[in-house]
Amino acid sequence: MASNGKVKLSSGAQKLETARLVFIYVVCVILTVLCLAPFWIMLVNSTRSSASIQEHAISFIPSKYLMDNWSKVLKQSFNPFTGFKNSIIVSTCSTALAVYFSSLTAYAISVYEWKLKNAFFSFIVGVMMIPSQVTMIGFYQMAYKFGWNNQLFALFLPAIASPMMVFFMRQYLQGALSHEIIQSARIDGAGEFYTFNKIVLPIMKPAIATQAIFSFVSSWNRLFEPMVLISADEKKTLPMMVSLLKGDTYKQEFGCIYLGLFLTVLPLIIVYLLLSRYIVAGVALGSVKG
Repeated sequence: MASNGKVKLSSGAQKLETARLVFIYVVCVILTVLCLAPFWIMLVNSTRSSASIQEHAISFIPSKYLMDNWSKVLKQSFNPFTGFKNSIIVSTCSTALAVYFSSLTAYAISVYEWKLKNAFFSFIVGVMMIPSQVTMIGFYQMAYKFGWNNQLFALFLPAIASPMMVFFMRQYLQGALSHEIIQSARIDGAGEFYTFNKIVLPIMKPAIATQAIFSFVSSWNRLFEPMVLISADEKKTLPMMVSLLKGDTYKQEFGCIYLGLFLTVLPLIIVYLLLSRYIVAGVALGSVKG
C-alpha cells in the first residue's frame, strides 16, 4: 500500500511538472509571437499599396507592391545607400567612442584612489538627470561657430562623454574586476593602458556588448540632433530620410513609409543578433557570482 501510494504521488508530481513546463512553453511562444508580430506587420505593409493599408491597417499576408513602393521611394528625396552609409558611420563611431571612453572612465573611478573620486562620480550621476535637449542649443551655437554644421563627426563626437554608460560600467566593474589582477599586472611591468586594453576590456565583454547594443540603437534612431545640425542631402542619415517620406498630409504613401522603416530597423536586428550571445554570457556570469 505504501509502495502504491508512493508511486501515485510520484506520478502526480510528474504530471504537475509536465503541466508546468507546458505552461512555460506556451507563455514563451505567446511572448515571442507578440514581439515578432510588429516586425512582421511592418515587413508585410512594405509590400502593400497605400490604399490597401488605409482600408485594412493590419495584414499578415504579403502583397505584390514591393517593387512599386521601392520605385516610389527612389523617386522621392530618399537615397537609401547614402542614408545607410551616413547612419553606419555615425552609429559605429558613436558606439566605439562611447564604449571605450566610458569603460576607461569607469576603470579610473573603480581602480584609482584620489581625493575627488566620489565627488566626480556624483557629478556624473547628476549629469545623467539633464535631458540632452536642454544642452542642444548651446552645442548648436558652438558647432556653428566652429563650422561643424553639416559635418558627421559633430553627431558622434559628443558620445565620448556618456554619463549613463560610465555609471553602468562602473557598477559592473565593482563586482567583476579583482584589484589583485591589476596589482599583479603592475608588478609584472605592464603599463596602465596595456593593463586596461589587454586585461580589463576582455573582462568587461558582456557589459560592453550590452551597452554597445543600446548605444548603437540610440545613435541609429537619433533624429533631433541630425535635424538641427544637418541640412545637406548628402549628409542626411537614414531616419532623417524616412521622416521626409511622409510628404503631404493629404497624400501619404504608407507603403513607402513602411519600406523605409523596415530598411531602418534591419541593421538594428543584425547588430542585436551578433551581440546577443554576449548579453546571455553576462547574465550567466552574474548568476554564477550571485
